Amino acid sequence: MLDEQALIEALNSTPVVDGRPQDRWADDAALRQWAHRHGGSGDPATTTWLRTARDALQAATRGAVPEADLRRILAGVQQLPEVDASGLRWRLCGPPDRMLAVQLVLAWFDVQARLPGRLRPCDNTECRLFHLDRSRANTARWCSMKTCGNRLKARRHQQRTRREPAP
Repeated sequence: MLDEQALIEALNSTPVVDGRPQDRWADDAALRQWAHRHGGSGDPATTTWLRTARDALQAATRGAVPEADLRRILAGVQQLPEVDASGLRWRLCGPPDRMLAVQLVLAWFDVQARLPGRLRPCDNTECRLFHLDRSRANTARWCSMKTCGNRLKARRHQQRTRREPAP
């Protein structure tokens, strides 16, 4: 099963670099490598489903949940209980080419249930990254204080000093 870190990696695979939007998963080799690291095959059908899941989850994190896309990804998937000496486990069953995308969707729903409102896009409108707010007060606004937070605070300071009349 995919964890929060894999989910954040997937969501953040479309950063803005030097002012230009990038898609790290547009490169099939890079996406195959990500899929292999997380237990997937990286075949063309798997990578197509992963891109679909990533795009749907980015949209869901920014606003309305694209229910039709998520239903399509989850269609025909089941969790079956298995009991053995170590206890109860749930086995995920479904089309093999969709299983990694399904795990990505399940990881997103798990984070939404365990940490409601904590997974969100960066407040910097020029940034396309997401972050998981782990602050006690749930007030983190940026993907990184060093980059986005600092830039926005500096920009606001410059705007204030331009508006203030000289003494």
